[in-house]
Amino acid sequence: MIVDIYQVDAFSASLFQGNPAGVCISTSMLDEATMLSIAEEMTVSETAFLALDTMSLRWFTPKVEVALCGHGTLATAHILAERGDVKMGDNVTFYTQSGPLEVTIQREGIAMAFPVPELVEVTPNPSRLEGLGIHGSVIRASYCFGEKELLVINFEDDVKALSPDFAALTTQPGRGVVVTAASSDNTVDIVSRYFAPWVGVNEDPVTGSAHCALAAYWSKALSKNQLIGYQASARGGHIKMTLTNEHVLLQGQAVTVFGGKLDLSKT
Repeated sequence: MIVDIYQVDAFSASLFQGNPAGVCISTSMLDEATMLSIAEEMTVSETAFLALDTMSLRWFTPKVEVALCGHGTLATAHILAERGDVKMGDNVTFYTQSGPLEVTIQREGIAMAFPVPELVEVTPNPSRLEGLGIHGSVIRASYCFGEKELLVINFEDDVKALSPDFAALTTQPGRGVVVTAASSDNTVDIVSRYFAPWVGVNEDPVTGSAHCALAAYWSKALSKNQLIGYQASARGGHIKMTLTNEHVLLQGQAVTVFGGKLDLSKT
């Protein structure tokens, strides 16, 4: 079997910025072992797998399957538009483990409707804070959303200066943690960074799913339904967030790095 394979820089309009995602498009869904092998070969944080017969979409890190991936969804929609499978103004529905995800192809960027996560306030874990290099005195709020954590701290400079001890973090149970603060830049509302060494991604460059939780928190904290977020990783990337009663709408751009064919008969 031959499948189409691409690499896309998501949440960026320029090469070598934003978050690189693999995109694998096949007529029908591949088996899990094959998808995991492809994700390991691509060596990016997530590779998206789209089956055209059902529009089923799945995402794998090099180690595990994930239930929701924003930049992988954006990258997949971008490739469909670039291939001519969809056109400007079209709505596309992907069927995923997290339910149907609707994406709209827009001239100013691709808009994605994601579920609004429930934020549950929790007491910060001292060992987690130590592994992240955060002093408890700078913590403003702490939440979990699903298996992941959201830590709000006082200053954006502290977010940007974080240098976690990933070996120490992986001795503790975990899935992913996003650290955030309000921005002093008048073109950006919030800054964040996202760490997930438990699934083989020490720091994710730009994380769409984390921005659903960020939108849920900051829209209330800043009394704004529309927000611009900057994920302050080494590559960096911007995400526009709009909170509605039913969804978080994430909007971003993407650029294709390369594309080709993968001959699975050689496995």
